Amino acid sequence: MPADKRLLVVTAAVIERDGQFLVTRRQAGVHLEGFWEFPGGKCEAGESHEACLARELREELDAAAEIGALILSTRHDYEDRTVELHFFACRLLGPARPLLGQEMRWVDRHELGRLPFPPADRELIDRLTQPGPSPS
Repeated sequence: MPADKRLLVVTAAVIERDGQFLVTRRQAGVHLEGFWEFPGGKCEAGESHEACLARELREELDAAAEIGALILSTRHDYEDRTVELHFFACRLLGPARPLLGQEMRWVDRHELGRLPFPPADRELIDRLTQPGPSPS
């Protein structure tokens, strides 16, 4: 990775309920604005992936969650940064509500492929939209 690129370690929650997945939309003014994503965010120094994801879900969605198994780890190079992304199967322990003004939706599996997601999410979207049992 070139010295001028930042490495960001990010965790994201794959939350499935009744055949639908919880997704949020990135707000205006942020990297990849307007794209849909699985909720989560950047890890702080010394923070475990699981602790990061639990914190991010509280901060973004006012939700406690059970952090389950790792589904996929991947890396993607953007022009100005490299993202190391860790997707975990999660279960909400109560209702979720967007705290940052972001749009939030529950979407059917087949709808995932129709929404614009960041390039780093492509492998996960491909896995989730394959016929057969859910990987979560």
